[in-house]
Amino acid sequence: MLAILEKSPDGYVVRFDRSFGHSAEALWSMLTENDKLSRWFSELEVGELREGGFIRFNMPDGSFEKLDILDLHPPSILEYTWGEDRVRFELYPEPEGCRLVLIEKLQAITAHTPKDLAGWHVCLEVVRLLLDGEEMPSRKEEWELWYEKYTRHVDAFLAEEGGQGN
Repeated sequence: MLAILEKSPDGYVVRFDRSFGHSAEALWSMLTENDKLSRWFSELEVGELREGGFIRFNMPDGSFEKLDILDLHPPSILEYTWGEDRVRFELYPEPEGCRLVLIEKLQAITAHTPKDLAGWHVCLEVVRLLLDGEEMPSRKEEWELWYEKYTRHVDAFLAEEGGQGN
């Protein structure tokens, strides 16, 4: 299922909504414990897990970008900066596990947006597989498949909006 893309007063909102057959606590640990976080997003590392704390986005050249934690309510809400944008994870316990809503607040839609959306899509599937004790055979192939779909999805959205992306 593709993410929902909507216009908002201050940009755009992308929403991924997924159900997991695992507890909110199990999913929370995937988002916040470095040994688990690195298994699905190797560039991310929690520096200080607190509101006002930070997450590091480790760059290939050895430098890092600091992502500020804006909102934190364990084990249900984690929000941090993502460049000029924001990423928010919301976890809702359900009888059969947990529902995860990933919200990305974008100031603008750019040529890079479909790449990011495909990346988040694949990351969420990798989290599911890891929690189920499985691995994704080829993240690159999976990403390429979803990148094509998100490119069409974003293009169609922009066409409906009158082509207002950057």
